[in-house]
This record gives sequence, structure tokens and C-alpha cells, in this order.
Amino acid sequence: MSFRDERENLANNVSMDDLTTQMQRDLEEIGRTFMPFGKYGPQNHPPYGVPIYDLPAEYLGWFASKGGFPKGRLGKLLQMVHQMKADGSDVVFDLFRRQRGGPTQLRPEKRRSFDFPENR
Repeated sequence: MSFRDERENLANNVSMDDLTTQMQRDLEEIGRTFMPFGKYGPQNHPPYGVPIYDLPAEYLGWFASKGGFPKGRLGKLLQMVHQMKADGSDVVFDLFRRQRGGPTQLRPEKRRSFDFPENR
């Protein structure tokens, strides 16, 4: 059976309600998942890491083009987030961001004032 046949077979066996329910579950899981390793993991962004919906598109693009997405469910979720960001559907994640008080701060805050010792 070719890929096209498999895809058509799958499309014929999945109802719109099933697809909507699965998409809703995936989106909820994306909202609960944090990056468990690397630059955006808990070591650099304690205590849990960066929510995967706040990962930079360039970082996700690196997985897509060079390294490949991680295996398992995390890889599938990262792939979904990457595709949504590439398609310009990032606004879907705004509800999650509002619930967390805004987007995750990925860079340290710039120091705005400096104290210099007085010269004597």
C-alpha cells in the first residue's frame, strides 16, 4: 500500500469530530509541556524549562532541518508547534501565555541602572 493509499484510507476512517477532539487534546498537551533539556530546559530556565509553545521558531527550525526532532511524544509536539509557528498560527498560544502572565522571558533582563563607587 502506498503512502497516498494509507492517507486516503485514514481520511476515510476519521470523522471530523474525532479529528477535532484529537486536535484539542494535542493543543492542551502542548500547553502543559515544558522543554526538558538543552538551552531552554530547566537548568537554564528553572524550575521546569520553557513552555514548548514559547520556544523560538529558529530553535524549532534547527530541529526540523539539522538535528531531527526528538523521538516520542515530545518530538511530535515540537513538530506541531514548529508547523503552527511556520504557518503563522502562533496566536493560538496566546491563551496559554495570558494564563501564565505573558510570554516566557528568554533573555536576562538588561540592567537599567548602575552604581559606581565615588572617586576620592
